[in-house]
Amino acid sequence: MTENKLRVIITNKQKQVKIPTGMRLLIRRCCNAVLQSENFKGIAEISISLVDNEQIKELNKQYRDKDIETDVLSFPMGENGVYNIDHTTGAQILGDVVISMEKVVEQANRYGHSLQREVGYLTAHSVLHLLGYDHEEPWERVHMREKEEMIMDKLGLPASQSYILDNEK
Repeated sequence: MTENKLRVIITNKQKQVKIPTGMRLLIRRCCNAVLQSENFKGIAEISISLVDNEQIKELNKQYRDKDIETDVLSFPMGENGVYNIDHTTGAQILGDVVISMEKVVEQANRYGHSLQREVGYLTAHSVLHLLGYDHEEPWERVHMREKEEMIMDKLGLPASQSYILDNEK
C-alpha cells in the first residue's frame, strides 16, 4: 500500500491572535484525517491562511458579495474529484482555506470550546468543502456535520457542548 502524502501550506497573515504552539501540527492532522476518512488517493496540496476579521470580510465581499466577516472561507480548485496538478510535485491542488483567527477566539468562547477544537472543526469543515461537500440543503448539512464530528472525535477533539446556544432554542 502506498502512503498518501499531503502538503499543507499554512500562512499566518494576522497579528490579532497569537498562534498557540502545536496549532500548525493540528491543522495538518485535521487535513490528513479528512483525506483519510474520504479515502483520498494520491498526493494532495492545501493552502491555509490565518487572517483577521477585516481580511476575511474583504474576501467574503469580493468573492461571495457578502459584506460581513465570517469564520472560514473555502476556495476549491477542483470539481467532481478532478483537481489541478502541481507538475513539480505531482500533487493534486485541492484549494485554499482562509480562517479568521478573531472569529475562532469569539466562537471558541461562545461555544465553550478550546481554540484547538474550533480551529480543528473549521479546518475539517473547509477541507470537506474542498472535496465537494456542501450544506445548502438540510440533509447535506446533517451529513457534513456527522463527518466533521467523526473527524473531531478521531482527533480527540469532541464537542464540549452543542452548537445551539440556550438563547437560540
